[in-house]
Amino acid sequence: MSERCEALIIGGGFFGLYLAEHLALTWGERDVVVCERGPALMAGASYANQARVHNGYHYPRSRLTAFRSRVHFPRFVAEFRDCIDDSFSKLYAVAANGSKVSAGQFRRFAESIGAPIERAPERLRGLFDRHLVEDVFLTQEYAFDAVKLRAVMVDRIHHAGVREKTGREVRVLRPDGNGAIAVEVNGPNGSERYLARHVFNCTYCDINEVLTASKLPLIPLKHELAELALIRAPEPLANLGITVMCGPFFSTMPFPSAGLHSLSHVRYTPHDNWTDAAGDTFHGRRATTENGTRSAYPLMIRDAARYLPILAESEYRRSLWQVKTVLPRSEADDSRPILFRPHHGLENHHVVLGGKIDNIYDAVCEIDAAIAARPAFVEPALP
Repeated sequence: MSERCEALIIGGGFFGLYLAEHLALTWGERDVVVCERGPALMAGASYANQARVHNGYHYPRSRLTAFRSRVHFPRFVAEFRDCIDDSFSKLYAVAANGSKVSAGQFRRFAESIGAPIERAPERLRGLFDRHLVEDVFLTQEYAFDAVKLRAVMVDRIHHAGVREKTGREVRVLRPDGNGAIAVEVNGPNGSERYLARHVFNCTYCDINEVLTASKLPLIPLKHELAELALIRAPEPLANLGITVMCGPFFSTMPFPSAGLHSLSHVRYTPHDNWTDAAGDTFHGRRATTENGTRSAYPLMIRDAARYLPILAESEYRRSLWQVKTVLPRSEADDSRPILFRPHHGLENHHVVLGGKIDNIYDAVCEIDAAIAARPAFVEPALP
């Protein structure tokens, strides 16, 4: 027997849950199902990230990404107010050597997108090595609590009538010959089968795994096995978030869900990388835990402390490991566009990938536009 639904979302991360709620509310009483491979929702990349609510500063080499972040920042903060930590000051420091932008260029860039920026006061500039840092700016950027955000989104999808299915690994998609997509799933009690009018692949780093198993065209994507260190920051940094840019530098940010700071380093956070190339053989997901992988924290902290000496007094607690996925072209300009492929390889099968959490608004906009442009996209519910 097959369970029937109007839309099936593969992937129970933030993107999958937000889209599921949006579709359920947009389509009224029509049935929406979320299938998540893991035992819990929003426990993968939605948790293991810097928890930064971007306001555009991070992307001086991609004005479009910066501008879209600036536009979405107030909307995301307002929508998820109870999940936002705005109790700290956020500093952006520009390295004196090796940076791809100068301090003057960075300030003019922030002003051009309307992002608040001013020179940091002397007491904060004094935290940095004056020989290695050209200047330091006080900006406006927040962090989100991933645990609180998960609770909010789970509550929202339940109120919208979305059915959540954890512990379900989607194995293959096939047309059923009657206008629906047959979805074969490994469940906790064996094989399950769903018939869905629409399927949305929101599996982030596992997009091509689903496509390959279903003999659908592979999408070129670059993946990194990334380590995010969690630290207890020394007292002078407790209420600060700091990014030294722009190039092979680092960020330390409050990580609200653990009451710690995160530490990432452009050079040492990636431990491995691989690319899914169109026409190539799919190589599958690499190991995504610390098992067999030595932490690069000693290298991260040693280099970061050259620019911010007091950071050397941090206490390392643990690391989070996750596969980070981007479009290959983003390597050149550090852009973070969404990927939206409607009807990819199969009628009513749609692929969605966002590079950061506020990309969800662009993704929903594109999906709504696809619905408006193609009325048959929303059809009567399956009997």
